[in-house]
Amino acid sequence: MRRQKKERQQLLKNTIRDNPFITDEELAEKFQVSIQTIRLDRLELSIPELRERIKHVAVQQLEGNVKSLPLDEVVGEIIDMELDVQGISILDIGIEHVFKRNNIARGHHLFAQANSLAVALIDEELALTAKATIQYVRPVKLAERVVAKARVSNIENDKGRTVVEVRSFVENEIVFTGKFEMYRSSKNSEDGSSK
Repeated sequence: MRRQKKERQQLLKNTIRDNPFITDEELAEKFQVSIQTIRLDRLELSIPELRERIKHVAVQQLEGNVKSLPLDEVVGEIIDMELDVQGISILDIGIEHVFKRNNIARGHHLFAQANSLAVALIDEELALTAKATIQYVRPVKLAERVVAKARVSNIENDKGRTVVEVRSFVENEIVFTGKFEMYRSSKNSEDGSSK
């Protein structure tokens, strides 16, 4: 069922407000219009493209919160972060990430996304990867979006260690898993208190 332009634009505004990470392609499918129509609607409504919306949300949420790593050193873009609890980043696989002969993403980019997310998640000035156990589940291809979801599974302040588990997805399919044992310069372990 096609909607009138004004109604569609209002629904578009509400949809993007509720899910700022929805793509133009998903919006076009949802409203049964062309991608070009969605782009024109966004332009008329002064709604930025997906990449700009993601950056805006990330900067708002993370400015001054991430301690262990400057945001510009994170591989991918962090879109959600609760220090020492969980975080999410996205990485759009571009031509610079893939092997030329087959357009498959180089593994070190997936590792770097997961590892930098694990580092950024640590609520300390200094966090380093002490050990990583990783598994590549399936190849990631050019133009796919990798969503990495990290969660802290264990904090041992007395040992200065934190375990972060990361699972990376393309759409709903898992493509990479990692278990990162992070060293943290925990001031809390020195005075006997814990978080």
